[in-house]
Amino acid sequence: MNDLADRLTATERRQDFPNVRPSDAASILVLDKSGKVPRVLMGRRHENHRFMPNVYVFPGGRLEAHDRKMPVHGVLDGDSERRLMSKVQRPSLERARGLAAAAIRELYEETGLLLGTRDADLGPPEAPCDDWRAFAEHGVFPDLEGLTYVMRAITPPRRPKRFDTRFFAADARAIAAEVPGMVGPSSELIEVRWLTFEETKALELPTITRVVLEEVQARLEAGFHPRLPVPFYSMPRGKRFVRLLLD
Repeated sequence: MNDLADRLTATERRQDFPNVRPSDAASILVLDKSGKVPRVLMGRRHENHRFMPNVYVFPGGRLEAHDRKMPVHGVLDGDSERRLMSKVQRPSLERARGLAAAAIRELYEETGLLLGTRDADLGPPEAPCDDWRAFAEHGVFPDLEGLTYVMRAITPPRRPKRFDTRFFAADARAIAAEVPGMVGPSSELIEVRWLTFEETKALELPTITRVVLEEVQARLEAGFHPRLPVPFYSMPRGKRFVRLLLD
């Protein structure tokens, strides 16, 4: 699928900004596989956002220090853990699990959906900060076992914002609760929709979002086995995107 790397390379973008180190970030694709064809949860960003306004995206954002401290249920599968620690400086299991927790937190903050379990039998989790307080209030432990690492992408050099984003996928059945009022005209996402992969083709989407959709659709068609390699897109010399596979 090197044509996807070529498509990313061909996307017009300014690259004359001061270079900055990419920030660790996480994003999540929630998949509803209960019907004849799978659907994915996507949200439309507010038109007043300076960064990617009025386009559909997956919930996501940067890794925060407290994401490593939130009590969680279970662990990531071994393949996901190993790949999250591949091709990074100073790899650590704490960082890998923090990224997975960040994806769950961002899902809540942008959609109100709490992905996790109430079956931990330990009482409500103790939130390390206000960002995680809704999980404690609803007795939901973020469940890392419900996540699969499916892709990584680094923003090209000399862009105004750069992220080293790890994309995770989760089944909609892992949603334990929902907090209303998190989506609306004054929120980061003004609407959310469950869409088939075919329906996403008619949306205005960033090129990287289309690439993620195609990669995840191919993974689903291949059986979504955890042993399937994880694609990693980057522009190592600032010229062309390269697609590597994390085995």
